[in-house]
This record gives sequence, structure tokens and C-alpha cells, in this order.
Amino acid sequence: MARIEMPAADALTAEQAAACAEVVQGPRGKVPVPMIGWLSNPELAGRLQKLGALLRFDTSLSAVETELAILVCARHWTSHVEWKAHKALALKAGMDPAIPAAIAGRRHPELRGDRERVVYALATALLQTGRAAEPLYRTAVADLGERGVTEVIGLVGYYSLVSFTLNTFELGMPESAVPELEDPEFPGT
Repeated sequence: MARIEMPAADALTAEQAAACAEVVQGPRGKVPVPMIGWLSNPELAGRLQKLGALLRFDTSLSAVETELAILVCARHWTSHVEWKAHKALALKAGMDPAIPAAIAGRRHPELRGDRERVVYALATALLQTGRAAEPLYRTAVADLGERGVTEVIGLVGYYSLVSFTLNTFELGMPESAVPELEDPEFPGT
């Protein structure tokens, strides 16, 4: 059960209402679940949703590459809501269903090309070590360009924050939903 809920429209402060209206008018068309956790600071909520929109809809990465980085992050942090939402978006973008299945099982997925392989390797390295070793960095810049590398870093950082928000406030998963990701530290979550 969620620790917090979306306030009723008439209970929103003017700043909260403005942040919600702005996101609804953007490419998402609705208030994303993590924003519920950010609304206690409307300025933060507004800025973070803009960053999220940029990273989802306006980068040099393909939709599959973007969703791949997000799925790696969701699996790393065992963020059930993030996983469920972005797995559906990844499949809709054309990702092979075997890829999320492998990531969910903490197995290395069979990826289609060099760009997907480097997005996966870079996102994984950042989450495991907080950095990219020189050979990975050189390969990532060669395959994605500096802009693409920066965008993968942004995706991993932003979706780690999203994971922390969803997991801390226990947002988004109805009690009747069966999580797809196993978490040995928190069995049954």
C-alpha cells in the first residue's frame, strides 16, 4: 500500500497545481507516478518532470536504447512500477521480449547491435561501479558519441531517482499486482 497518495485537485497548492498542469500539457499527458512523491516540493517536481521528459523524448538515443537503459536501472533497484511501465514501452518500441526477460532474471541479454550492447554495458557499469572503465568509455563514445554517453548517464541517474522515489513511497503497485522482479533482500516485494 502506498505511503502517500496524489492529493485531490482541490487540496493542491497553487504551485502543486501548476506543476501538475505543466506535465499534463507535455508529452506524457498525465502526472507520472513518481511526481506524487515529489509534489511536497513543487519546484523540484516541475524541474524533475522536465528532465524526465527530455530524457524520454528528446535525446539522440532510439526508443529501444532509452528503454534498455531504464530497464537496467529498474532491475538494479528492483523498482517494480518502473519495470512494469518501461517494459511495456520497450516492447511497444520493438524490443525483443527476450531482452527484458533476461534482464529480469539478472542474465546478460542477447542484444541486436553495438549501440544496444554499449548502452547496456555503460548503464550496468555505472550502476555497479559508478564509473566507466577506459575501454568501455572509448567504445561508448565511438558508438554513441559524447552526447549519447551523457544521455545514458542522465538516464541512469534520473531513473535511479525515480526508483528511489517509487520504492521509498511504495507508489504505483496495487496490492493485487504480482511483481515481476524478485528481490532477495525484500522477499514478496
